[in-house]
This record gives sequence, structure tokens and C-alpha cells, in this order.
Amino acid sequence: MGAKLGVVLDTSARLLRLLSLLQSRPDWSGPELADRLEVTTRTVRRDVDRLRQLGYPVDATHGPDGGYRLGSGASLPPLLLDDDEATAVALALGATAGGAVRGMEEPALAALAKLDRLLPPPLRARVGALRAATVQLGGRAGSGEVDPEVLVATAQACAGNERMALAYADRDGNDTERRIEPHRLVSTGRRWYLVAFDLDRRAWRTFRVDRIAVATRTGHRFRHDDPPDAAAMVSEAIAVAPYRHTAVVRIEAPADEVRRRVPPTVGVVEADGDDGAVLTTGSDDLDSLAGHLVALGFGFEALEPPELRALLRRSAKAIAAAHR
Repeated sequence: MGAKLGVVLDTSARLLRLLSLLQSRPDWSGPELADRLEVTTRTVRRDVDRLRQLGYPVDATHGPDGGYRLGSGASLPPLLLDDDEATAVALALGATAGGAVRGMEEPALAALAKLDRLLPPPLRARVGALRAATVQLGGRAGSGEVDPEVLVATAQACAGNERMALAYADRDGNDTERRIEPHRLVSTGRRWYLVAFDLDRRAWRTFRVDRIAVATRTGHRFRHDDPPDAAAMVSEAIAVAPYRHTAVVRIEAPADEVRRRVPPTVGVVEADGDDGAVLTTGSDDLDSLAGHLVALGFGFEALEPPELRALLRRSAKAIAAAHR
């Protein structure tokens, strides 16, 4: 359990890809496999050795025309993964089935169903808790430096409405102890976040999972009657709260069209009638923000802050004067 989830995920995904390639045609050279997998030939040799250790009959031939092929009877080899690897693969397949990799939703869903049937009950419960407690917020599943034990324990606590004690490093690097009621895990593609009710601060908070050193389930149950939208809360926390300026902009386009151009990690988009939207975003540089708003290609009106409105008025006058 000491390996980080990102490393396990990359290795497991590469082994699955290698198996798929070996099944797709009889013979492969080492350089061809290395090119397809975007690794070195040494890594290919190491991965082939690992497949053999797991029971896959991979034959090798030497010389100028040498390469690799699956041995007899290996057209549908068994999938042998340890608990961490199975959890990582299920997480990757779940994200892909949810649209993280366009065009691969149905194959990923079929593979996830097969994997789910093969898992022993304890591991199936563990993977199921992780999937049920996870919300995707754009991009592929998070692959940052998170401890799998922390991620899985947190997911199980979310699914079971169980309080937790966290050893957590805040944004300034200070070590803190937190007592929380976990709600949902949110993946932004770059990082994992935990949305939870902080019992000592009596408020909803977001926690970066890579900053959690220890996550302990206490056994105490709870119930929230009106929990927040976890994805929206994380979106606001990372796209608005950290910045010097908070901008509120009314945009003359349907909310769905605006969301296609403004990812949730950049701003929060809410519908304003059928043909309009309100964008809330943050920035430390109003000049850059004004440029991004113009680049969206929609008509818009800046509602807040006053400094942004004044900047846009000055810019519009200057542009108009230059084009008389």
C-alpha cells in the first residue's frame, strides 16, 4: 500500500495496454512496443517480465527480427492484479466511462462490469465505495500524489456516513488536526479534493487529499439533511476563492455553451434565463481577465468588481477612438 496511486495507475494502465497490443497481432518488435507505449525498450522488457511473473506466457525471440508474442492459449489471459492495482484500474475505467476519454465510454463501461464481477466481495465493496463517493469535475481522474489508503478510507467514510479524524497540512504548511463529516470526493483531473463538514469550525470545507497525512474512521455515524453540491463547492474554492479579485459577469449565451468554453476549474457558470448565463471567476490580474472575457466571443456585461467595469469602459473607448 506504500506506492502512490498515480504510479500504480500508470503502471497498471500500461500493462493493460501492452496486453492489448500483444493480443492484437502475432508478433511485435521491442522498438514497436516501446513506440506505441511511449516508453523505452528497457521498460518494455521489464513489463514483459512482470507479465510473465503474473502468469502470462510471453515468448521472446532474439536477433535482428526478434520480438515478443503471447504464447499458446493466451488469447484471453486472466487479469491478475493486487488490491491497489485493481482499485486504480477500476478508478481509471470509471472516469473513462463517465466521459473523461471521449469515444471510449462504452468499452470502459464493459471492462468495468467485467472487473466488478471478478473482484472478491471485500475488494468490490472497497472499489464500489470509491466510485460512489467520487464526483468528476472535468479532465481525467486525478492522479496526483495521493496515498491509496487515505483515498479509499475517505471514500468508504463518505459512503458510510462515518466521521473521520484527519492529520492535515493547511495551505501554509501548518500541521492541523481536523474532525470532519465527509461528504464527497471530487477529482479535477489534477488533484483530488474532499468536501466535508468541519465539526470544530462548524462550516463546510474543501480539503486537498494530497495534504492528508492520516485519515482515521471513528465509527461515529452522522446524517446531513441538506449537503452542498460538492462539485460546485470545489469549483468555487479553486476558481474564485484563492484570487485577489472576484468577478461576476453576465454573458449573452446559454449556460451550456458558456460551460463548454469555461471549465469548472476556471469559473462557476449559472443559468440566467434560457439565453443567458452568469459567470463567477477569480483573477489576480484584471487586464488578463478582461482579455479572456473578450476572447470568449460572447456579448457580456461585467457586474462586479467596479474596477473591472471601469477597465472595460476605458478599453472600449480607446478601441473605438482608434477605429473611427
